[in-house]
Formats: sequence, structure tokens, C-alpha cells
Amino acid sequence: MGFNRFSLLLATRLFVILLGLVALAFFFTSPGYHAATLLTAFVVVGLTWEVFQFVSRTNQEICRFLDAARYADFGQRFNLGSMGAGFGELGELFTAILERFREYRTVQESELRHLKALVEHVPVPLISVHMDGRVELWNNAARRLFGMAYVARIEDLEQFGTDFIERITTAQAGEKFLVQFNMDNMERRLTMAVSQVIIEGKTERLISLQDIQSELDVTQLEAWQDLVRVLTHEIMNSITPVASLARTAVDLVDDVSAKIDAHPDIVDELNDVRDAVSTVASRSDGLMKFVSSYRRLTQLPSPAKTRFRLDKLFADVVKLATVNWDELGVSLVTNIEPSQLDLFADRDMVEQILINILQNSEHALENSTNGQVSLTARLNKRGHVTIEVSDNGPGIPPDITRKIFVPFFTTKREGSGVGLALSRQVMIAHGGTISVSPGDQGGARFTLVF
Repeated sequence: MGFNRFSLLLATRLFVILLGLVALAFFFTSPGYHAATLLTAFVVVGLTWEVFQFVSRTNQEICRFLDAARYADFGQRFNLGSMGAGFGELGELFTAILERFREYRTVQESELRHLKALVEHVPVPLISVHMDGRVELWNNAARRLFGMAYVARIEDLEQFGTDFIERITTAQAGEKFLVQFNMDNMERRLTMAVSQVIIEGKTERLISLQDIQSELDVTQLEAWQDLVRVLTHEIMNSITPVASLARTAVDLVDDVSAKIDAHPDIVDELNDVRDAVSTVASRSDGLMKFVSSYRRLTQLPSPAKTRFRLDKLFADVVKLATVNWDELGVSLVTNIEPSQLDLFADRDMVEQILINILQNSEHALENSTNGQVSLTARLNKRGHVTIEVSDNGPGIPPDITRKIFVPFFTTKREGSGVGLALSRQVMIAHGGTISVSPGDQGGARFTLVF
């Protein structure tokens, strides 16, 4: 409507100028009309100037409107009523168009913020790998996964393990698999799913990473507990009557031997029978105690967590676990950074784990002339409390490193294979991890991450 009125007014002005030119030509060609000719000329010039100003003002406002639209300056207003007839409606039309643009932009920005908020709070880490090697972290879960590490290019992912960087580099769209992820002495298993996205002709791979280590640990632990529960139940059911009958047989042999002292040959034979049955009874009792020790794997109570200082815990552990270390020539160094570091966990359980590991270090250093053990605690890059026990003993062969936390597995002649398996179960109950790796001094290093 505004533009129609503007066209009508412009056409009217041009028509009036045309009439003025016709009149000017008439007066100019007719003798005696000098004053009329001069007056008509002034009128035509004035009308022409007015049309020029009319069009210029319109062009200026159109340029201002287009600039506002180009730079998304939706705060501009066009109150042009004071500029003459037709400009008020034109200004209202410009203002309405910008207001519509502003509303559309507001809706788009609201939807974009909503999508960003959804992506940001998705619990699964999402990253993009571009064709030029750039890596982009999309949400909080991804930033938490990589912690304080700087990740901007694909080369920066090498610090998380060779398996991880190889999978990231070679993974193709549609693939899904398990990958090993190492960070701050924490070995995790992730599921990786890859999709391909093409935006404006540029291709990128969208990769989702989900930490399933906790689920794997719990599932594996439950499987071991079920196995141990079945084995101990069946063994106890079978060995209990054997042990009972063996003890009864020993008592019967003793009674018969007392009644037939007059027959030394028979007494000797009965003594042999008693010795054999006694051996069966003794081994049965030993086996029952051995099986009972495994029942602890299925009867671990829930951790009673409290907050306690690690320096006091270390002092108590050292008193209990290093009684004979001076005689063995084994030295111990403790270090806590910061010195006031504390831990929220079950103190008794953590104490038992450390005592067990220190005893293992003692056994590893039995034949050493200069045994050294270090017990340290610190905060890792992710803010987790980390306790390390390392020694300069012979270390643990790589082929059995992954087996030492498995129930029943032991390298000691008189070991039960319960201690480290129970330690791993305690750490899983705390939501943490326990791992072993080569130490800086050539021995073994056990790492507890809470």
C-alpha cells in the first residue's frame, strides 16, 4: 500500500512538472508574456527540486532499510510521517518487515540454543574429526573424557594410547567397536560409533565415545562371584562329610587300638590306618579353610565411606606392614601431595588393600640387597585421588599382568589368589580402578584411582 501511494505521488509530481514545461514553452514562444514565462520557469525548477528531494529521501530510507536487513540491525525504526505524504506508510512497512525478520531470527536462535543445550548435556562424548585433521569437542561429556589434555588436532590423541589413535584415524562411517583408552593411569574401555556428515561440501566424521568400563567391571565381577559361589557351595557340600567321616574314623581307630593292646601287629596296622585317615581329615580341614577364604569374594559388604586424612592412613599402614623391613634391608619412602590430602572412602578396606600390596612388595624383595618401596598419594589431572605403591623388585612379567587380579590366580607357592582379586573388588565397589604397570625403578607399580 505504501509503495502504491509513493508511485501515485511521484507520478502526480511528474505530471505537474510536464504541465509546467508545456506552459513554459507556450509563454516563451508567445510575445508579451515575459513575467509569466519567468514565473513558470521558477515553478518548474521548484517542482523538479522537490521531486529530486522526494526521490532522494526515499532512496536514503531504502538504503537504511537494506543495511539494517543485511547487518541484522533489527532495532532500526522508520518513523517517516514527518517527511511528507506517503512516507509514513512506507516507514511503517519497513518497520514491519524488520520486525518480521527479528521474530524469525529470534525463533532460529531459540531453536539453535535448544539444540546446543541438548548436545551439550548428552551424556555420551561427541567429537568431530575433519578432513584436515582438526578435532572438535562438542559437549561437556567429551571435555570431561579428555580432562585437562589439549585436543585440537588428531595428533593430540596419541597421548591416549596407540589403540585409540589408530581407531580414530582409520574408523569409517557405520562402524562400531570397542577401543582401549588410557588417561592418567586409568585404563578404560570405550564403545566407538562413527557417522559421516557433509555440510556445505565439507566432510567430517562424527564419533561418539561411551565409557563402559564400569559396566564391564561389574559384569565380570558378578560372573566371578557366581562362579566362586557355585564352586565353594559344591566343594563344601562334598568335602564336609568327608572331613566329618575321617575324624570319626580316627576316633574309632583309637578306641579299637585301646581294646586290643595284646595284639601288637594289629595295633600297628590300626596305627597306619589312623595316620592315613588323619591325613585325609587334615587335608579336608585345610581344603575347607581354603574354600572359606574364597567366600569373601562373594560376601564383600558395601563400603562404609568416611572422609579421612591420607597421612594418618599411611602412618597406620606402615606400622602394620613394615615390622620386619629393617631386618630384610627394605626401605620405604612415603609422599603425599598436597600434604593435607584426604579421601572419601571406606578406611578399613583401603587400609587392607595397601597392606596386601605392601606385603606383595616385601615378598618380591626377599632376595634383594637394596630393596626400596615408595608409597605416594596425589591428585591426577582429572582431580581423582591416586595412590601408588612401587618397588624396585623383579617386576611382573607382561604375560601375567592382566591375570593377577583374577580370582584363584597366584604366582606364590602358598598363595590363594584372593588378595588382589579382593582388592579389585573393593576398588570397583568404590567406583575406582586398580592397575599394575612397570615401575620407574624396574619393579612393579600398583595404582589405585578413586
